[in-house]
Amino acid sequence: MDIAILFLTCVVVLGVMTIRNHLSRADRRAARVERKVDAVMRHLGLQEEIPGRDEILDLVRRGKKIQAIKLYRETTGADLVEAKQAVDRLG
Repeated sequence: MDIAILFLTCVVVLGVMTIRNHLSRADRRAARVERKVDAVMRHLGLQEEIPGRDEILDLVRRGKKIQAIKLYRETTGADLVEAKQAVDRLG
């Protein structure tokens, strides 16, 4: 009985590790594609269309960075890190 539980535990741990490895590879690939798209957009002189960009810029200029990040997250659905990086680039 103990050997069966140990075996199942090992199988579950290996399965989780395999899934995490695949997810991290997919995240790295997605990040690489995003960097390439950003480079192409810069090369072409294009900017990403941000909903409410003017209002976000106004908040940044008035020193209300936290509110700008919050508004960016609400309008784009970005996570906190992505929103902070985007607002930093705008400011």
